Amino acid sequence: MTAVIVERLVDWQDTDAAGHYHHSTVIRWVEAAEAALLEARGLRWLFGTIPRVRYEVDYLDRLWFGDTASIELTVGKIGRSSVRYDFVIRRIAAEHGLDDAVARTVAARGALTAVYAPDSQGGARPWPTDTAAALGGESASETAGADTKTIALQPTPILEV
Repeated sequence: MTAVIVERLVDWQDTDAAGHYHHSTVIRWVEAAEAALLEARGLRWLFGTIPRVRYEVDYLDRLWFGDTASIELTVGKIGRSSVRYDFVIRRIAAEHGLDDAVARTVAARGALTAVYAPDSQGGARPWPTDTAAALGGESASETAGADTKTIALQPTPILEV
C-alpha cells in the first residue's frame, strides 16, 4: 500500500468562529498529503492533470487551534483512469505530546477520487503503465516496508512588520 502521513499544526486560519477547525481545512490538508505522496513517488508532473471527481468526508471529532493534525493518505484503489485516496485525520491534543497515543482520536475520515485527464479537451485517459505502478507502490529502488513516509509540515510563519 502506498501511503504518506503528514503532520500539521492546526493554525488560527484553519479554525472558524467556534474555535475548532473549519470543514474546508480538511481538503487542504488532504491535498497537501497528496502533494507529498506524489512528490515522494516521482509523480510531481501529475499536478494539473488529475482533477477531482468525488470527495467525501465524515467529521468525527473537533480539532482545536494548537492541536496537531496527523493526516494519513493512502492509495485505496487505482482504476483504469482514476485513483481513490483514502484518508484518516487524527487529532493529537495540544496538551499532550506527539508520542502520547492516548491523546490521538480520529477527527475525520473519507475519500478523494481523481481522474487522469492529461489534456483539457479529451476527458479521462487510462493511466500510463509506469504511473499506475508508481501509484501502487512499485518502484525498483524501494525496499519492502518502506511505503509509508511521515512528514511534519509547519504552519506558514507570520512576520511582523
